[in-house]
Amino acid sequence: MSLSRRIACTLSRPLNRLGYPLSLAACFALAALALPVRADDLQDASRLLKQGQQAQALEKTDQYLATRPKDAQGRFLKGLILTEMHRNQEAIAVFTKLTEDYPELPEPYNNLAVIYAQQKQYDKARQALEAAIRTNPSYATARENLGDIYARMASQAYDKALDIDSSNTSAKTKLALIRELMSTPTRPGQPVVRTPGVAIAVATPPAKPVAPPPIATKPAGSKPAETKPAATKPAAAPTVAAKPAEAKPLPAAAPDAKVERVLEAWAQAWSKKNVKAYLAFYAKDFRTPGGVSRAAWERGRAMRINKPGQIQVGIEHLRITADGAGRAVARFRQHYRSASFKTSSNKVIILVKHEGKWLIQQERVGK
Repeated sequence: MSLSRRIACTLSRPLNRLGYPLSLAACFALAALALPVRADDLQDASRLLKQGQQAQALEKTDQYLATRPKDAQGRFLKGLILTEMHRNQEAIAVFTKLTEDYPELPEPYNNLAVIYAQQKQYDKARQALEAAIRTNPSYATARENLGDIYARMASQAYDKALDIDSSNTSAKTKLALIRELMSTPTRPGQPVVRTPGVAIAVATPPAKPVAPPPIATKPAGSKPAETKPAATKPAAAPTVAAKPAEAKPLPAAAPDAKVERVLEAWAQAWSKKNVKAYLAFYAKDFRTPGGVSRAAWERGRAMRINKPGQIQVGIEHLRITADGAGRAVARFRQHYRSASFKTSSNKVIILVKHEGKWLIQQERVGK
């Protein structure tokens, strides 16, 4: 991992990872899709940064900010350019001022943590990430980054323990585990997928062929039974009797179909920005991210859903596993797009049946 580094390349657009030298070319290949069309200067600046022309990109951004000094997107882009130019103190000043002017945005906190981590100021990085999570408890990028910071801090602590007592086998073992974890390569980010609207594509496994039951035959010594036409009628009876046996598995698919309809309605309520209907899909014992109170989580969701602009939520590759005891696990690929945020990620939702209704008890990003 060395230390994993994920830097937000646009507001509400987390990409890349903590710890490696900054390289924003790949980042902006995706970020260009999400950058709002505001002015030619800002578009030109993002294109120049993608091409590695940081000085020209900074000049264009300054021209843009000269007429819009409080614009969050322009200031955010300037912070990225300064970071790429290794002018870290100036970048810190830009992102810090953004957190003061726009405390509801988690991305500037995340990017501050990136810079602090590069400078090995892990405590400052931790504080910045905790602030990002307080702003948005569902910000998975900041939570993963925080885990990386804790891993780095743990590594330092075990190193110091071994400096004091080199025979400490427990510290050696733990340090080895941490280093193995930190050396594990991470998967590259998935490309953003544009979704035209709400759609659920269900991958249905092919039906298993059912072998016909064996037909009982009479002993060869009984000739009359072989020659009479009536003797062929019993042979058809097993075929008719086999039909109910083939139909028996069908009721088991009913919970899957019901869960599919629930998830489709959930995505539609989210897309239509119907907060009341959206929240009604969550069970009373829903496990909120980070253990925040239900009321705080609902306020946060309502605030984000009610932001200006349209929302589109799409689901594909849906796979549902029901255990027959009022519990189901749904795995799918979720595509989300709003006015300023586009993302595509794997998602797992656990549902429970309560009073005949399927409700969401837990949801998480990842496999």
